[in-house]
Amino acid sequence: MGGYVGLFVAALIAATIFPAQSEAVLLGLILSGDYSVVSLTAVASVGNILGAVVNWFLGRGLERLKDKRWFPIRPDKLVHAQRWYQRYGKWSLLASWVPFVGDAITVVAGVMKEPLLVFILLVGIAKTARYGILAAVTTGLI
Repeated sequence: MGGYVGLFVAALIAATIFPAQSEAVLLGLILSGDYSVVSLTAVASVGNILGAVVNWFLGRGLERLKDKRWFPIRPDKLVHAQRWYQRYGKWSLLASWVPFVGDAITVVAGVMKEPLLVFILLVGIAKTARYGILAAVTTGLI
């Protein structure tokens, strides 16, 4: 049970703006042979999707804070990110699995007020596919 909890926490943190990697945890647990690969993939996916939802909520609150002196994102960078998202739209969420870039996309989706249900669906597809492929490669299915 501890392995699943640890993987969930690692996947959740890895999907937020904090630097972390959950793939190594997933690989280690798969290679241990002590856990169901399907269950590990599901736990990692759910944790990672929930972490992206945290980013979405951060993005929703970002607009209110942009005029604060301590705000970490320059106004021109925020405008650039918003224009980028307007150009590529919700489909860019299919790249939410990409390290570093994916985190930014999920935050900007919140800023742009992407509907949460659409967000969860597209992010869910992307992140579950990533973990599924990783699990399949690790177990020799691919």
